Amino acid sequence: MKNIKYAREIKVGVLALVCMFLLIFGFNYLKGVNIFSSVLDYHGRYVELKGLTEQAPVYVRGYKVGQVNQIRYDFTKDSAFVVDVSINKDIDLPIGTQMVLVSDGLLGGMAIELRIPTAEVGKDRYKRGDFIPTMIVPGLIESIEAGVLNNIDATIVEARVLVENLNRQLSDDHLQHALANIDNISEDLASSSKELKKIMTTKVPGIVEGVDTVVDNVRVITDDIRRADLNATVARADAAIDQVYNLIADVRSDKGTLGMLINDKTLYNNINTTVVSADSLLVDLKAHPKRYVHFSMFGKKEK
Repeated sequence: MKNIKYAREIKVGVLALVCMFLLIFGFNYLKGVNIFSSVLDYHGRYVELKGLTEQAPVYVRGYKVGQVNQIRYDFTKDSAFVVDVSINKDIDLPIGTQMVLVSDGLLGGMAIELRIPTAEVGKDRYKRGDFIPTMIVPGLIESIEAGVLNNIDATIVEARVLVENLNRQLSDDHLQHALANIDNISEDLASSSKELKKIMTTKVPGIVEGVDTVVDNVRVITDDIRRADLNATVARADAAIDQVYNLIADVRSDKGTLGMLINDKTLYNNINTTVVSADSLLVDLKAHPKRYVHFSMFGKKEK
């Protein structure tokens, strides 16, 4: 009976241990801790956390390698927060690695990103429990807010400068000069309007009458041209042109008198011979005039 009692107590104890193990495993699993993998603990100091909480993920180039285990704070120091992280044991952290506080998604969550240098300066590594340098990178919402605030500040500065210039213009005499110039322009427009009305009432009717007279004259000329016998005039012009063409044809042919005079080379040669003979006669007359003059007193002439 005692052995049966001890066996039952052993079973109850083993069952309690299994339940306790499952409870611890499940709690750590919900926290994101794998109790079967060995991890190394590191620390970092921050001035502010931007909403970082425990169990926040730790990334290396977007891959989760650990989580935030604990956050301790001491508000008497500048770096009030100490963040403890656990990282997989197979991750080497060379000197120069930074624990960067970054935004984890659009919902405003925060995470830790380990930025490991690609070019290793030395062979030294951070050991378990070392403090790693930290840095805070503003998230998307913070960047947008900063840009909006900067634009608002610039707009406020420009508005202030505009108001100051406007006050300066109002305090000086520029506004009065501008109003005086507007008054002068109004007076000039009024006088120009009077002159325009005078021209419209005095000169424009005469101009209109002259235009009417010109239009009437043009109408009369048009009527005369319309009444003129253009066909007869064109016929007479064609007849005159035909006569000119006939005259030119007669000149070119050797049938008419003028054509014979122009085209007959024999007549040209005879006229040329006659001119040459007349020229020789004049030359001989100038050289021996006595041959052609009678001397009546002597009753004879020179041979």
